[in-house]
Amino acid sequence: MRNRKGGFGACPAGNDQACPVEYTLDVIGGKWKGVILYHLMYGTKRFSDFRRICPGITQRMLTLQLRELEEDSVVHREVYQQVPPKVEYSLTEFGRTLIPIINLMKDWGEEYKAKQRPTDNLLQHPSPNL
Repeated sequence: MRNRKGGFGACPAGNDQACPVEYTLDVIGGKWKGVILYHLMYGTKRFSDFRRICPGITQRMLTLQLRELEEDSVVHREVYQQVPPKVEYSLTEFGRTLIPIINLMKDWGEEYKAKQRPTDNLLQHPSPNL
């Protein structure tokens, strides 16, 4: 586990070990890591693919997130010695163990999004007073 500046608090078990969820969040937590892992589930991606898929992420943040995932042995970075340089990212065997978790997060997100729609529609289109 990387040395973070802050922690998630004490584990409910009351022991001096970090909570297992803390370890998981250290690896896949944050705004972009889950999105990156989701897209890698479907195959190898190049840096430019991520820039196209996730236009809201800066180049610096994408680089940082990919490096952290690589440090945690979740993502493999393959550099091809050619001009122009070519770099591809894929899930490692260990990274593929996260696929069920990412799929559960996807399912939960779809369910949550569906529950939010009626509220969103009411805010956008208030019912007329009769």
